[in-house]
Amino acid sequence: MAPTPPPTPAKQEPAPNGVADVPRSGGTLSSGVSIKGSVKFQKELLVDCEVEGKIDSGGRLTIGKNANIKGEIMTKSVIVDGTVEGNITAAERCELRAGCTVHGDIEAPRLVVDEAASFIGSAKIATPKAAAA
Repeated sequence: MAPTPPPTPAKQEPAPNGVADVPRSGGTLSSGVSIKGSVKFQKELLVDCEVEGKIDSGGRLTIGKNANIKGEIMTKSVIVDGTVEGNITAAERCELRAGCTVHGDIEAPRLVVDEAASFIGSAKIATPKAAAA
């Protein structure tokens, strides 16, 4: 009897900006959760809930469509699909996807804003060399 071939992996659809999403290895704060206080993590986190307070990390943050964040965000990179009321500081990259709303200032060396994203605030695009000077 011939061995059964392994199942073929599901094809990943690219994100609206053409970049394929990689499988998530970090944690998830799902909808229905409400946090008041600061959130800290190391590698990767998907936040799809309400957070009132500071989010601080050296990793990758994804803000889901159901998320409502009120507070400052400081992280390595961030993807916003939900709502943020507060300033965002990203060491590498900040991406605002279609349908998201951001009320606050953004500081990052790379900023990607989809056409249907809502952004009210100022953006400071600074390379690491300029920030060190």
